[in-house]
Amino acid sequence: MKILAIESSCDETSAAVVVDAILPNERILSNVIVSQIETHQKYGGVVPEYAARNHIDCIDKIILQALNDAKLSLNDIDCIAATAGPGLIGGLLVGTVTAKTMAVMSGKPFFAVNHLEAHLLTPRLCFDVEFPYLLLLASGGNFIFAEIFGIGNYKILGETLDDAAGEAFDKVAKMLNFPYPGGPSIEKYAKMGDKNRFKYSVPMQKNSGCDVSFSGLKTATKMHIESIKNITAQDKYDVAASFQHIVSVFITRQLRKAYKMTTSNIQNIVFSGGVASNLYLRNMLNNTLNENNLNFYAPPINLCSDNAAMIGWAAIENIKNGAQNSSLSSKTNPRWPITDIAYDKIKDNC
Repeated sequence: MKILAIESSCDETSAAVVVDAILPNERILSNVIVSQIETHQKYGGVVPEYAARNHIDCIDKIILQALNDAKLSLNDIDCIAATAGPGLIGGLLVGTVTAKTMAVMSGKPFFAVNHLEAHLLTPRLCFDVEFPYLLLLASGGNFIFAEIFGIGNYKILGETLDDAAGEAFDKVAKMLNFPYPGGPSIEKYAKMGDKNRFKYSVPMQKNSGCDVSFSGLKTATKMHIESIKNITAQDKYDVAASFQHIVSVFITRQLRKAYKMTTSNIQNIVFSGGVASNLYLRNMLNNTLNENNLNFYAPPINLCSDNAAMIGWAAIENIKNGAQNSSLSSKTNPRWPITDIAYDKIKDNC
């Protein structure tokens, strides 16, 4: 099975060709990603209208490049998949309309993919992780702990009560006048800082569940910054290091709680989404889980952020599991939770 996939849910435009090969290293035939960081950097965040226009400007070119890199033509493709949600409505429409148009013109089936499900299945693309597993998904505005029993069978154990981790990194970076996107900037400058200089209380210590909240950590960080007269570059590095450290400690602790809430005999822990590219957090989680004889999986850095390869793989997993092709009249859904996935009945919540 060969899938041509399109991802355009936020500020990356991507096209890929993915196949259901037995070996993980043979599954991605191409994966072209065009980032919009430079476009949005001067605004300090993603501007949805500009994001949609940039998707329109480059989507045709990257689809052609993905096919060329895979050494295939559209005739060789079995199905065309695209992200249908969640995400920014303008970008979602660009990707799904393009995919549906190609499906009609080529006579190929169309498959609409849930963006969050694609992230949670990425470790199976890379490592063949077996079900069940415990998932930590931290991507953009999403933060979820979930027990993954099988394709389409997902139980949310905990989630964010306010900002997601990625949003918290972005906002703290903005306080420090670091470049957008905030996550990579915090990680970069934290390497030159002292993680023990600024003291924080670990949030939600009396909460028995595994939900997270980053609002208190953001407020504490703001107070630390405001307490410094004539702030220097080194001060900023120390704030970044201290904030990154407390976030990592907090997430690691909540992951332990999530593990205790699972009902299956779980040995595999999966960390996926854009925040999984943070090596400091990644290493802390890995070390903690190894100490407890649990297996830790996180995708390669280039597959943590939004990309079409994960969209293609999610389509393959679902099709092989018996899911029907999506209707060409199906709608995009910018608020499509992973607990409400029915690919032949996508609702329009715009």
